[in-house]
Amino acid sequence: MRPTQRHVRRFASLTLVAAATVFTATAHARSDTSFLKEAAHAGAAEIEASKLAQAKAKNADVKAFAESMIADHTQVADELKALAATKKVKLPDGPSVSQKAEIKLIDAGDNDKFDERYAKYFGVKAHQETIELFEKASLEAKDPEVKAWAQKTLPGLRHHLEMAHALTAVTQK
Repeated sequence: MRPTQRHVRRFASLTLVAAATVFTATAHARSDTSFLKEAAHAGAAEIEASKLAQAKAKNADVKAFAESMIADHTQVADELKALAATKKVKLPDGPSVSQKAEIKLIDAGDNDKFDERYAKYFGVKAHQETIELFEKASLEAKDPEVKAWAQKTLPGLRHHLEMAHALTAVTQK
C-alpha cells in the first residue's frame, strides 16, 4: 500500500507536534536547570563574600550579618543540592566569574571602606538580584518542585534584604 499525500501530511504534522513538544519540554527543563545553577552561583558568592567579611570587617554588626549569611545560605545551598540531585542537575561549586570579580572589588581598596562596600554589594545589590531570580522562577518554573522551592526560599531572601538595608545605614555613619 502506497502512502497517500494525506497520510504523508498527517505523519509530517504529527512529527512536527512531537518535535515541538520535545523542544518545549527541553527548553523548560533548561530554564529550570539554569535557575538552579544561577541560584547555586548566587549562594556560593554570598558565602564566599561573607567569609571575607568575617575576616576583614571592623563593625560588629557587619560581622554578625556575615555570620548569619553564611549559616542561612549554607542551609539553602544544602537544600538546593538535594533538589538538584533529584533532577540530575550538576551544580557549580562556587561563584560565577563576574561574582568572583565583585568579591575582589569589595576586597580591594581602602580597608576602612570594606564594611560599606560589603553591605552595599553583598548585602543589598546581590540580594536584590537574587530575589529577582527567585521571583521569576517562582512564577515561571515548569517543574513544580523547583517552583515550590523558589517560593519557599523567597521570604528568607527578602528578610536578608531588609537586614542589608539596615546594615548599610550603620556602615555609612
